[in-house]
Formats: sequence, structure tokens, C-alpha cells
Amino acid sequence: MVRRVHERARRGATRHDEVNGQGDAQRILSLLPAEPVVQLAEGATLLRGFAEPETRGLMSALHQVVATAPFRHMVTPGGHRMSVEITNCGRVGWVTDSGGYRYDPLDPLSGRPWLPMPTVFRSLAVRAASARGFDGFEPDACLINRYEPGARLTLHQDRNERDFSQPIVSVSLGLSAVFLFGGSHRNHRPRRIRLESGDVVVWGGPARLAFHGVEPLEDGDDPLTGRCRINLTFRKAL
Repeated sequence: MVRRVHERARRGATRHDEVNGQGDAQRILSLLPAEPVVQLAEGATLLRGFAEPETRGLMSALHQVVATAPFRHMVTPGGHRMSVEITNCGRVGWVTDSGGYRYDPLDPLSGRPWLPMPTVFRSLAVRAASARGFDGFEPDACLINRYEPGARLTLHQDRNERDFSQPIVSVSLGLSAVFLFGGSHRNHRPRRIRLESGDVVVWGGPARLAFHGVEPLEDGDDPLTGRCRINLTFRKAL
């Protein structure tokens, strides 16, 4: 753990705090330690290292989820095979197939209910939401994405949920990634923010339907996850 904290501090001195997308390769670098709280937009905040003390426990719980509901490449209604691998836990899980995008109480691979959300998952999501003023958040779905090198997520909105007054809580584990956070329309130029393992992004209120995505993952080897990045995304779906 001490080694990992020192590594984060070293990266924090020179990491990409934000890339605004102005020009082909403009990058804003910081020579000071990274700020622990970064406002991305009204209602959207990056909490750097918020989940760092719990990453091992989160990964342990994840292994139990995956043993019941393995990662898989889902297919969009248009027939596109997603580059990220997906699984879920909680009362319902997010799925996509020829029938459309939706939340389903059953895993389409097994026909069985998704594994209940681990306590360590739910506790982290509730605390992160509360830290940004979203008290009373009760996630009932956790979409889990696994990125291998080259995998990406194009700009999209999370709009399959019933109540947009509830926030989204997104937790990064493993390899770093460039997170794209845009506006209410797809053609709004997104901000580009590098996320490290243990970082948490919370967005709701005016930013709840912001377009967001992830650039193709760079290759690497992380002591927590190996050659991949794990993203836990908590939602109140029903």
C-alpha cells in the first residue's frame, strides 16, 4: 500500500490533470501535487484517490461477482460488438442486445438473478455520492466494465434509468485511462481527464445527462489488475 501511495504521488506531480482538446495535442500539466477534488462541470466532480484505501477489498468482491456472472462482450441493437467486457451485480443489470438497451433482473447468459451488490461496493458508492451532496443515494445496479488495451467507450448518455435526480458514481481500478466528459449534446467538445486507480467521478443534477466516454486504453501492467482497467458504475435504475 505504501508503495502504491508513493507511486500515485509521483504521477500526481506530472500527470495529465486535464486535456481540453484545443489543438491536436495540447495538454495541461501540473508541477504541483494533484488536487484531491476537481470540478468537471456543475454537478460533476472528480474525487482523486477516494477509493484508494479500498481497492483490494473491491477487487476481492469483484472476483466473487465474476465467478457467478463472467465478463462478456455484449452486442448493441445495431449489431456492434462492444470492445469492453461487461458484467453486473445488484437488483438489476444493464444489458444490450438486438432487443435494445435496458435493465434486466436476470443475467441473459445464465437466466439467473445477478449477484446481490457486495456491501463494500454499495458503501463506497453511497459515501462518494454523499461527499458531493447527493445524500440518500441508494444504488440498485452496478455495471462493471473491463477494459483491455485498445478497448474504448464512445460518447454516450446514461439515460436508461427512471429517476434522473439520482447521480452516477464511477470508480476506476487498475490501469489509468482518459475519461471524456462533455455536455448535454454529443457535439459539445468533451474535457479529457486522466483517471488513476482509486479515482471516483460523481455526476448528477445539471450534469446528470452529460455525454461521456473513455478513449482507447493504453497498454500497461498494473499491480492490482494486470493488463486491464476495471470500472464500477453505480446507478439507481428503478
